[in-house]
Amino acid sequence: MAKDLGFVHRFVAGEENDQTTLLLLHGTGGDEDALLPLGRMLRESAALLSPRGKVLEDGAPRFFRRLQEGVFDEEDLVNRTHELAEFVERAVSEYDLDPGHIFAVGFSNGANIAGSLLLLYPSLLAGAVLLRAMVPFEPKEMPDLSGTPVYLAAGSSDAIVPQENSERLAELLQEAGAEVELDWQPRGHDLGSGEIKAARDWLAEATARAS
Repeated sequence: MAKDLGFVHRFVAGEENDQTTLLLLHGTGGDEDALLPLGRMLRESAALLSPRGKVLEDGAPRFFRRLQEGVFDEEDLVNRTHELAEFVERAVSEYDLDPGHIFAVGFSNGANIAGSLLLLYPSLLAGAVLLRAMVPFEPKEMPDLSGTPVYLAAGSSDAIVPQENSERLAELLQEAGAEVELDWQPRGHDLGSGEIKAARDWLAEATARAS
């Protein structure tokens, strides 16, 4: 097990010729191991940094509390986002990571806090892969995400994330200056091989541009 740094987590070193680190953020009920296989599918040579959410909902780990399905506890979300950002900064120092090449990869609850990281800490991430994400909150002041690449995969039949919510998230990030690719998948809240391949290709291009 890796050092704590504020979160139980896994760290898997990347290849020496790859500066990329994937910050893997699991969905409800996941843990620090849940997205490691996905991380390797998206980029074999990257370092993987995978924390476990600290909030428990009926025993299932999450990154922040919710009041009900689709309704977030915004105060807790903001506080947990600050905590996660501090963890990333500590990990950069502990593992000698390149802070300019950290890409978040989040699914569901993990994608939501990744979106919150983008809005509250616009310089922390080089980009993000958001899988089944919702609008975390409407910022009072728009951050500067100029040129930050974001891949947003949404399910056209997702019973948890309404289509208009996905569209609003894309719009919000674009208003902040991010370069957003909204990829509609013919699926529900689950992930398919098509979007994993699309995310892999997108990430290859995004990491090349960050180099």
